[in-house]
Amino acid sequence: MEVILLQRVAKLGQMGEVVNVKDGYARNYLLPQKKALRVNAANLKTFEAQKAQLEARNLETKTEAESLAARLDGQRFVIIRSASDAGALYGSVTPRDAADAAEEAGLSVDRRQVVMQKPIKELGLHAVQVVLHPEVEVEIVLNVARSVEEAELQASGKTIQELAAEEEAAAEFEIAELFDDIGSAQGDEDGDDR
Repeated sequence: MEVILLQRVAKLGQMGEVVNVKDGYARNYLLPQKKALRVNAANLKTFEAQKAQLEARNLETKTEAESLAARLDGQRFVIIRSASDAGALYGSVTPRDAADAAEEAGLSVDRRQVVMQKPIKELGLHAVQVVLHPEVEVEIVLNVARSVEEAELQASGKTIQELAAEEEAAAEFEIAELFDDIGSAQGDEDGDDR
């Protein structure tokens, strides 16, 4: 199906371009979202009459998106979730969670603007794309942790696996010292009997 784009659509084209897309994509996404019109004489005339208004609206929304992008770019948001000792989450972090974290920080982000290739299922720092406008895209960082203290440690550069390894090494060292103390005490008792 041929459609005329009313705004820039990623991987498809710029505003005003006539493109050929699959029928389902046009019927289920482009037309209901008012991102395109079917190509026919009446719609071409309508587009030409509204072109200046569409371009002005596009410029206005792009300007708003750029101002939000300046405040949002590089921001870090902490998301607290329960997880196993190995760092696997009980559940996952979704675009809705990222949008909610941004909303709590006072930044207006819709969940449909957050782009994740797959849900986050482990603790750590995760970079996430936010598409504020077809021409404005920023990256935020989600710090997924079990507690605020753990989030601060992760932000300083340590991973959950490193922390677990350090704790395990400290525990092994304490056990080794305990056995050394017991061994030396045993040796002292053996020396007293002679």
